[in-house]
Amino acid sequence: MDKYIGKRLDGRYLVQEIIGIGGMANVYKATDLLEQKTVAVKILKDEFAENEEFIRRFKNESRAIALLSHPNIVKVFDVNFTDRINYIVMEHIDGITLKEYIQQQGVLTWKDAVHFTQQILRALQHAHDRGIIHRDIKPQNIMLLPDGSLKVMDFGIARFARSENRTITDKAIGSVHYISPEQARGDETDAKADLYSTGVILFEMLTGQLPFEADTAVSVAIKQISDKPVSPRSINADIPEGLEEITLKAMQKDVNLRYQSASEMLLDIEEFKKNPSISFQYKYFVDAEPTKYVNAIEDVREKQTQPPETGKKTSGAKPGKKKVNNMVVLGGVAAAFLVAALLLIIGMVLVNTGVFGGKKVSVPQVTGLTYTQAKEQYKDYTFKKEEAYSDKVEKGTIISQSPRAGTKIKKSQAITVKVSKGPEVVKIPDLSNVEASSAQRQLEKMDLVVSVTREKSDTVPLKYVIRLDPEAGTEVKKGSTVTLVVSDGAEKEEEPQDELVEVPNLIGLSESSARAALSAKGLTIGGVENVYTDSDADKGKVVSQNPSKGIRVAKGTVVSIQISEGKEPAASSSQSSSSSSSSSSSSQSSSSSGSSADSGEEGE
Repeated sequence: MDKYIGKRLDGRYLVQEIIGIGGMANVYKATDLLEQKTVAVKILKDEFAENEEFIRRFKNESRAIALLSHPNIVKVFDVNFTDRINYIVMEHIDGITLKEYIQQQGVLTWKDAVHFTQQILRALQHAHDRGIIHRDIKPQNIMLLPDGSLKVMDFGIARFARSENRTITDKAIGSVHYISPEQARGDETDAKADLYSTGVILFEMLTGQLPFEADTAVSVAIKQISDKPVSPRSINADIPEGLEEITLKAMQKDVNLRYQSASEMLLDIEEFKKNPSISFQYKYFVDAEPTKYVNAIEDVREKQTQPPETGKKTSGAKPGKKKVNNMVVLGGVAAAFLVAALLLIIGMVLVNTGVFGGKKVSVPQVTGLTYTQAKEQYKDYTFKKEEAYSDKVEKGTIISQSPRAGTKIKKSQAITVKVSKGPEVVKIPDLSNVEASSAQRQLEKMDLVVSVTREKSDTVPLKYVIRLDPEAGTEVKKGSTVTLVVSDGAEKEEEPQDELVEVPNLIGLSESSARAALSAKGLTIGGVENVYTDSDADKGKVVSQNPSKGIRVAKGTVVSIQISEGKEPAASSSQSSSSSSSSSSSSQSSSSSGSSADSGEEGE
């Protein structure tokens, strides 16, 4: 049985069962006893926990990952690093991996492939915008939920694993089919490496095959570096040409020919969805041969000048008459062509001179330019500006245009461009000392994503907000993550271990001396009982104590004593016999008690 099952991690996460086994860590299903919800806990294996450099970098990355909050990214709730155990607490996903789904379906429809790719790219864009690069994008690291939504997992961890050893080995077979050429070479990587991996996943979804296969991981890596993928349409003819172009551009070996950002690839996918028959003309070859056209007119003339076949005269026809008819027909055709050509020329002249509504011009591509750049580069065009908030496109940049590039319009017609106003910003309110759930609702109403962390506080009550990050008053764009630091209650001070002292010998001391002796040791007198003894010599002195001398007890312990009142006096003659009897009985009892005490003291 796994050593963590049934255990509580930090008294909060009750581990129930193992649900995933990886090369670096195992994943467990657990219950968060504080929040009363199901979570997934990823516990790093012992061999990684012993690497100090790995732990240092993993801590820094994990803090950054905890700030990621996106619908297509598995959320990280908590991280913990100690000498004993290192783990990450994540959102528990009830689903299957995208790899399992592809294996079940074989080939996905292009619509499903596009739907999934968009979600992957949105997750990557969110992470890339925050400086976090996945470096191990593969369908095994993507969870598919029953509603068709995706969740990307394992941000940042894979990078540290590979940094320990750059050599490609057979152990890397799970990832080597998806890594970029620069990763396979061991070069520095950036966000474009994730886009290459996304292109490979898109290829696999559309074709049911991986672009590069070989017997060993090393051989696959070499193919990633040097080989070109086959055309996806050669495997699955149902793939639209535009989607094939998007796939192959994402998989370009040269990072400069690849998509430069997730948002750029998303824009092409959006254009494709609007028009699935689109062709982006992403052709990466040069044709040195001139285009050859068939000269149809010369071909026809050549056939007309060939001598007629002999022996096939038309019955009853006169040769002279036939020649005249052919000439008439040819003359009529020529005249018709001349008239048509003349009309075409006149029409083009009239259109170009503006007689019929102005010259037709081709709409330029201005999407992606700033509004200022568009006006400067295309001064002969008229632009109608509309503004809209966008957290994907920089302020002042054109988001979209209408009509689309390449459309023929009248020169006087305005091109409508939608210009980004940048992300819509909101100011973070001061929510310190506000109950956490109430503060979270307020932030979510402002379209902010809330992350909650907890820490001990002696001044802020349990489940109330200590502070916010970013702090109150900061302006952030909608959709940004705001971390609520919530009180987890006061820090419990460790009770110091009680100091043990030795009980002094109090026998023979007066009550005041006994009190002084006990006080010097940090002990106190409890019950004081007066008893009769056999002799007046002990009168006023301690004759018994509990605990006995020499026993080690905690400071503050109460010590009870018995003090002698001397010898029991004789019974009075005026007392009744019953009283004498009672007194005698009492005296005997006291004497017995005193003897018992003395006997006990002697035993000590």
